[in-house]
Amino acid sequence: MSFLEFIRQPWPWYVAGPLIGLTVPVLLLIGNKSFGISSSLRHICAACLPAKLPFFSYNWKKESWNLFFVTGILLGGFIATHFLDNPNPIQLAPATKTALQALGIQDFSGFMPNELFALSTMATGKGFIFLVLGGLLVGFGTRWAGGCTSGHAIMGLSNLQWPSLVATISFMVGGFAMTHVFFPFIFKLIYP
Repeated sequence: MSFLEFIRQPWPWYVAGPLIGLTVPVLLLIGNKSFGISSSLRHICAACLPAKLPFFSYNWKKESWNLFFVTGILLGGFIATHFLDNPNPIQLAPATKTALQALGIQDFSGFMPNELFALSTMATGKGFIFLVLGGLLVGFGTRWAGGCTSGHAIMGLSNLQWPSLVATISFMVGGFAMTHVFFPFIFKLIYP
């Protein structure tokens, strides 16, 4: 197996998980930095918005490493999507496939269902509302929780922070409730 074939394969949890987990001590050792993605949006707004809002009035340049980190994530995603795409079909559990088919999702050829994420779907009024409302709710929840899942579940838990444990449990409960209770209802409302 060549290196290119190896890197295109999905990595097992016991490889990917520790690699993600090792970002915490690496960031702490190389500069006492805290891992989290949602704070980068605040840094971008502080750098780009001329308004003197108190929330954005701080020394964002001190946290500019985070912007490079997020840029690396975006570049890595672009490279992986365009040059390292796994040629094999996505593996889904039969129960998941059945549940998605019951909602009207039939195309499992890509990483994301075309019925939800095709440009033609997102360009509709319903699709736009679905994505914008979802994005606003995620953003609100992130600010309310004081960080995102990566900040709390990866960084906060590894530092034994009680608020991160509460936030992570809340994220999981909310995720299960949305997936199994609310999503089918909302999906049928928006995409009948």
